Amino acid sequence: MSDKADRPKSRAIGSLRGLVPFLKPYRKLVLLAVVALVLTAMLSLILPIAVRRVVDGFSSGTLAQMDAYFAAAILIALALGVGTALRYYFVTRLGERVVADIRKAVYARVISMSPSFYERIMTGEVLSRLTTDTTLILSVIGSSISIALRNALMLFGGVVFMLFTSAKLTGMVLLVVPLVLIPIITLGRKLRVLSREGQERIADSSAKASETLLAAQTVQAYSHEAASRVEFDGLTEASFDAARRRIHTRALMTAIVIFVVFSCVVGVLWIGARDVRSEIMTAGELVQFVIYSVMVAGAVAALSEIWGELQRASGATERLVELLSLEDAIVDPDQPVPYPSPARGQIIFDDVSFSYPSRKSIAALDDVTLSIEPGETVAIVGASGAGKTTVFQLLLRFFDPDAGEIRIDGTPIETMLRSELRRYFALVPQDPVIFATTARENIRFGRPEATNEEVEAAARAAAAHDFLAELPDGYDCYVGERGVMLSGGQKQRIAIARAILRDSPVLLLDEATSALDAESEKAVQEAVESLSRSRTRLIIAHRLATVKKADRIIVMEKGRIVAVGRHEDLVASGGLYARLARLQFTDGLVA
Repeated sequence: MSDKADRPKSRAIGSLRGLVPFLKPYRKLVLLAVVALVLTAMLSLILPIAVRRVVDGFSSGTLAQMDAYFAAAILIALALGVGTALRYYFVTRLGERVVADIRKAVYARVISMSPSFYERIMTGEVLSRLTTDTTLILSVIGSSISIALRNALMLFGGVVFMLFTSAKLTGMVLLVVPLVLIPIITLGRKLRVLSREGQERIADSSAKASETLLAAQTVQAYSHEAASRVEFDGLTEASFDAARRRIHTRALMTAIVIFVVFSCVVGVLWIGARDVRSEIMTAGELVQFVIYSVMVAGAVAALSEIWGELQRASGATERLVELLSLEDAIVDPDQPVPYPSPARGQIIFDDVSFSYPSRKSIAALDDVTLSIEPGETVAIVGASGAGKTTVFQLLLRFFDPDAGEIRIDGTPIETMLRSELRRYFALVPQDPVIFATTARENIRFGRPEATNEEVEAAARAAAAHDFLAELPDGYDCYVGERGVMLSGGQKQRIAIARAILRDSPVLLLDEATSALDAESEKAVQEAVESLSRSRTRLIIAHRLATVKKADRIIVMEKGRIVAVGRHEDLVASGGLYARLARLQFTDGLVA
């Protein structure tokens, strides 16, 4: 997944075997669809026999016999209509059900992948696989496979009935089969490659659209619309070019197959007409043979068309199976340690070293040893890139350290389920994430079972109640995608309320008050301090004024801890913290 060149090449329609696990739970539905399909195919093959009886009945047989043949033909047509409707119902329902399951499985897989996965693939490409690729699979399961199987039955059944009708004419028909198979096989291989390429180009353009639309204000602020359009247009045209070449190849294959097949039918009809004149066969038999010939020819033409669809779906299936078969870099233990009760919130880093997968040569943390006691407030400061956020990333087990061990309440974090481990923490990120729902539900994201009263209490504690109450619908106001209706400070206060509502033993505050005005910042700090008296609190801050009251301040530089102490002591001892303090405070000695 790290690079498109590394992806395995398409393996013809054999890749569709990846759909089997999704079909297994619906064996009954598959069986009903197959039964309906076989019955309709058999009825279609019986219909020409009734037509032959009717035609021959004009010259021989009684009027009652002819009427009976007509009645039988009507009954067969009725049964064929009912059977076809049932086949459509079962197959279409099966396709919708399977595709829904695939979408759920892919989403469940990618939503739980660790951040290293998203270093190698763009979100837009994942969305393309969830939408475009699954739509192709829906077309195949809900239509193409059913049509392919039906036409395969029509092909082989038709050939058998043709043999019984006239072995001589059937032999002539079979002579042209290689002429039909050659373009299907040769052009089909090229079609498969072009189908996979087309899907990848669509994914590229989707990824670019997702990236720029999510940053539309930045794009417009830098007057980058024209350049973004040029780049997106180029990717879209590349997608169109791949589709054009695929359509051209498929059209050529279809034209060759249909011409060969129907030329054969005309030739056979010509020879059969001569046999009727020579009384070697009856007119009814010739009509029956011609109908079977048309059925077989139509089946071959349909199969050549569907082959192209199956090729496209095969590429789509490959791409989805790739996602489902990915191994996450972070895995849960086979025998996890249970969540300790009561949780105290002790944190220990023991000689921890770590480098991000995308930049292994640079140490994000270098032999970090740190012990944080339950209820302690610890601030982590340092320049950008010092390793502050990495501490949070490792605590939440988004990554595993390359060396050393991290323990929570004495338990190594890798021995716990990630879902259990993360119950320890309530995170307020520097860039708050706001979902496209109501303000109330954004806060309740911290604890989905919380009551409205608990949500509002958390909002009051985060100094968010006043502005939420003034929104058009109050707490039930829709805040837009990524919270576009809110200011930066309002988003941050909702994120803080969410963390307060979570009520976890450890608060992780990553520049949590950076977007607040002075009055709101003071209110939030007081609320967090009140809330944190019985909780461990880790604070990442660039603004040193927000961490002066911390029990301890950890100063980091280039992935190492270079100083530990209280604000006054660190200022007095000089070093990195004192330099940072002088830059931020008037006299550098503000207590």
